[in-house]
Amino acid sequence: MALSRVCWARAALWGSAVTPGLYVTRKLQLVRSGLAWGAPGSSKLHLSPKTDVKNLISYVVTKTKVINGKYHRFLGRHFPRFYVLYTIFMKGLHMLWADAKKARRIKTNMWKHNIKFHQLSYREMEHLRQIQHGTHPAVHDILALRNCFSNYPLGMNQLHALQMKALSRAMLLTPYLPPLLLRHRLKTHTTVIHHLDKALAKLGIGQLTAQEVKSACYLRGLNSTHVAEDRCRTWLGEWLQISCSLKEAELSLLLHNVVLLSTNYIGTRR
Repeated sequence: MALSRVCWARAALWGSAVTPGLYVTRKLQLVRSGLAWGAPGSSKLHLSPKTDVKNLISYVVTKTKVINGKYHRFLGRHFPRFYVLYTIFMKGLHMLWADAKKARRIKTNMWKHNIKFHQLSYREMEHLRQIQHGTHPAVHDILALRNCFSNYPLGMNQLHALQMKALSRAMLLTPYLPPLLLRHRLKTHTTVIHHLDKALAKLGIGQLTAQEVKSACYLRGLNSTHVAEDRCRTWLGEWLQISCSLKEAELSLLLHNVVLLSTNYIGTRR
């Protein structure tokens, strides 16, 4: 009888009749709720800084995907023929970058662990074989595309978020920034390299030491670690030919050149 009265008294406090088991469950829920939502009377959710950052990144990624989807639907609706060419070009560029990145990872692993080509797995051998039989674009082939990179949609001011993230990775820059900051940093970084190229063209590549040549190549997207010095100088000369031929409005081509000129370069095939 005493236990029954206690239970009914507690039930009256909660506004409904509950069993002792339900009361305990309800109390645990309130305790957990208090831990999650802070002190009584507080309406703000208290999260750790790490959780805040994760939520912010998740929010930005979600919004970027939504905007990117709208952008693609706009192109497909208003410029259907151009959208087909644009899609093919972007898919090809992403595949080109992914293949080059995978090949670089395989070669780095070979160098670190002193692995010979014949000791690789079948898929790794085949991937390197296909990369090595690819064609390295000539300077005139790249410059022929300059008009495509001065206007919509490949101009510096028209690049969408996914493109800027991929190019940031290629330039060894963090891609985890809002699109506005990504665009500003890529423009600034590319402009600085363009000015350096003009100054280097006046100085002459022959005036650089071997270490300066390798550092200059690395800054411009070529993994020069295992490339012979003469090959580095040749590649850097090709880069300068392209860079010094571009106007400020065409610098998006110089940014994409990090991928276009570095892929399948003969000096990186060893």
